[in-house]
Amino acid sequence: MKLGIIGAGNMGGTILKTAINSSYVNAYETNVYDISQEQIQKLTDMYPIRVMESAARLVIESECILLAVKPQFMKGVLDEIQRHAKNKRFISIAAGWTQAMLAEGLNAKDSNPQILRVMPNTPALVGAGYTAFCEETTFNSLSLNWAKGLFSCLGTVQTVPEKLFDAVVAVSGSSPAYVYMFIEAMADSAVKLGMPRKMALQAAAQAVFGSAKMVLESTDHVAKLKDDVCSPGGTTIEAVQVLEENGFRGTVMKAMEACAKKNHAMGLKYERRQTEK
Repeated sequence: MKLGIIGAGNMGGTILKTAINSSYVNAYETNVYDISQEQIQKLTDMYPIRVMESAARLVIESECILLAVKPQFMKGVLDEIQRHAKNKRFISIAAGWTQAMLAEGLNAKDSNPQILRVMPNTPALVGAGYTAFCEETTFNSLSLNWAKGLFSCLGTVQTVPEKLFDAVVAVSGSSPAYVYMFIEAMADSAVKLGMPRKMALQAAAQAVFGSAKMVLESTDHVAKLKDDVCSPGGTTIEAVQVLEENGFRGTVMKAMEACAKKNHAMGLKYERRQTEK
């Protein structure tokens, strides 16, 4: 399937590179458009991709279009391309843009495009990503299988009802930032205790990586895995007590709720603007 990518930034560029490097798509058949000539130059220096002069031209020349622009720019892109959307396939990675919003922006009643909403995360950069596929897609089975193959190149793919996408953004899309903060805090503490910075960062990051791997591969509940580290009267339970006393769990939960609320509000803001027209 001939892939077109509108928006070649961090995530769009990562999907492009991974798809080409894994031979899932051919570079010379892949169309790319981005307003940043610097981004385009970086990619053309690496791959013989086809650079399009506009988003509209890219849609015309492509079978499946990845909409990898920031949410605040999506409306403008959809306005430009909707007249060329007939029978095309569109995959959106924009936070806050629901399946219904995308369908309206593409004038789906008249153009009958296939639409898939997905939410990847930045660990896709290292092949360890998580991508949620919206269950309420209009992709047919053939198109959906192709899309799953594309995003499987980036890591894990899971199908999720759209009503849970606010939670997906909080627990997966934005959560790498929380984890980086946690790693940085642990490394800072290790430095304070005398460990060299580079060594501290490696130790902290490896601890998080290994712990996550155990959660994914163990049949034990995550609470049991935690308890197994907490020896009676030992050092770990002392640290856990301090975390509990300072609202560690509650703070994480509040942060995720704020993230989900913001994602939901982004969609409502667009819907209100459309209603007022």
